[in-house]
Amino acid sequence: MADSNVEGLDIEGLKKELIELRHEQFNLRMQRGTGQLANPSRFKAVRRQIARIKTRMTELASAQ
Repeated sequence: MADSNVEGLDIEGLKKELIELRHEQFNLRMQRGTGQLANPSRFKAVRRQIARIKTRMTELASAQ
């Protein structure tokens, strides 16, 4: 999910996407550590998308 809207996802879809983004974030951290990070702005975008997903998950949890 490349910076797409998280409003349409259910809680399971959000969890799946969160896991994928955490893996990507880990890989970006490793690339940054070894000096191989080609797109530094992607790191910031991934962090923000993770925050969006966590916020949406909190919204869904409080609505129940």
